[in-house]
Amino acid sequence: MTMLLPSAPTTPARTGAPATPAAVAARRPAVGSVHSWDLSTGVDGPGTRFVTFLSGCPLTCLYCHNPDTWRMRDGRRTTADEIVAEAGKYTRFIEAADGGTTISGGEPLLQPVFTGELLHRFKHELGLHTALDTSGFLGARATDALLRDTDLVLLDIKSWDRATYRKVTGRPLRPTLDFARRLADLGKEVHVRFVLVPGLTDDPANVEGVAAFAASLGNVGRVDVLPFHKLGEAKWQALGRTFALHDTPCPTPEQTALARSVFTAHGLHAV
Repeated sequence: MTMLLPSAPTTPARTGAPATPAAVAARRPAVGSVHSWDLSTGVDGPGTRFVTFLSGCPLTCLYCHNPDTWRMRDGRRTTADEIVAEAGKYTRFIEAADGGTTISGGEPLLQPVFTGELLHRFKHELGLHTALDTSGFLGARATDALLRDTDLVLLDIKSWDRATYRKVTGRPLRPTLDFARRLADLGKEVHVRFVLVPGLTDDPANVEGVAAFAASLGNVGRVDVLPFHKLGEAKWQALGRTFALHDTPCPTPEQTALARSVFTAHGLHAV
């Protein structure tokens, strides 16, 4: 269940609060464009998590199930104080469920100052495990301070074949690979996500390429092979957009298992 934020601020700004790296960089209180927040289990990192969905994304993925998060201007301007106060209501429940917090989107690194502020405060004020859900395309915007406050990166590698990646996302693959290597150099824990789309990303050479690259990094603790679905198609229609994959079938359990076996063969934990 996604919980939309209220239409007006409900939490006063902190008075005399210690400055965080992001706030210092911005020279003003951190404010961002937020789509919504949610409590989720099992899909946004380990355990039960408080997930903040930010608005704005530079990619236009053909199978995106949240196209309503693409434009930053469609989100609500929200202070970090509001989000942290909301997450704080669930801290005991989250800790009991071995969970944490996740910044998702959209693309969180389109708003690196706001994302950094949230990660820092979730980690140091609330004492929660932190995760960043990103395509990696804007990985160069992630400062070292932001990554220090990130316990886990959920990294979408949507294709190994460059032409397929551009067809899927409208963007080049290279920035994502560069960010993945940077995370490996830092020893940052990464969970890779790969969406299996019949006729698009399921070519054996493509799956093999993603698997070999992920295995080469040395810091990938898990790979989620996600079967393509059409649950977001209604949102595309509501926005007046054409869902190009309308006639694409969802992969069978056998096709998904076969893809997972490719990652397993490289010594990776694939689910």
